[in-house]
Amino acid sequence: MRLAGKIAIVTGAGSGFGRGIAEAFAQEGAKVAVADIDPVHAREVVEAIGDSAISIVADVSRSADVAAMIERTTRAFGGLDIVVNNAGVTHRNQSLMTVTEDEFDRIYAVNVKSIYLTTLAAVPELEKRGGGSIINTASTAGVRPRPGLTWYNGSKGAVITLTKSMAAELAPRNIRVNAINPVIGETGLLEEFMGAPDTAETRARFIAGIPLGRMSKPTDIANAAVFLADPASSFITGVALEVDGGRCI
Repeated sequence: MRLAGKIAIVTGAGSGFGRGIAEAFAQEGAKVAVADIDPVHAREVVEAIGDSAISIVADVSRSADVAAMIERTTRAFGGLDIVVNNAGVTHRNQSLMTVTEDEFDRIYAVNVKSIYLTTLAAVPELEKRGGGSIINTASTAGVRPRPGLTWYNGSKGAVITLTKSMAAELAPRNIRVNAINPVIGETGLLEEFMGAPDTAETRARFIAGIPLGRMSKPTDIANAAVFLADPASSFITGVALEVDGGRCI
């Protein structure tokens, strides 16, 4: 098993990409803290995984929740090796002029501030284990932004820049930091990203810009996360890996 003996936290793990990552980590031998703002979804994922997982209710934009998330994980499993900052939100696809201030603030709190908070809380624990891996879920939106998602696009551009800067600064501590850039995917946020009902016609419009001819799936992102967490990728840091079917070509 590629992650045998490793201890991981995955945020936003109650559904979508996060659930796929948590389940893949467990299949590869890791103990996993399934963190999500929705307690029902978090418990469902833990029930599917079994004894190697625990559920944690956390709003990753709140420092107290993040500190408690790290503390509970290390108390339950004895340490921390991998952190996946996957929790994210968006605004509905619309004019940049009509997104509310509250929506803007929530996007940057969940997509960007959470990485700051999790880093402050997790790095000391990763150091106790001799280093570790931090993986941030960014987006192709931070590389090739689409109109209609401007403020979300900016948050993911920030995640990519943070990833590279964190990688450079944390390398002396043997902590690797990488990002994954998914293309639009089959998750609960799909209609928000499309800004229209999830119909075959709407999907076709978005898929037309993806050379491999489909949207991303949780398994695609999970496979990339396993690779970036695996000690086999120990010389890879500061990468924003595009898992996008060629969208960013």
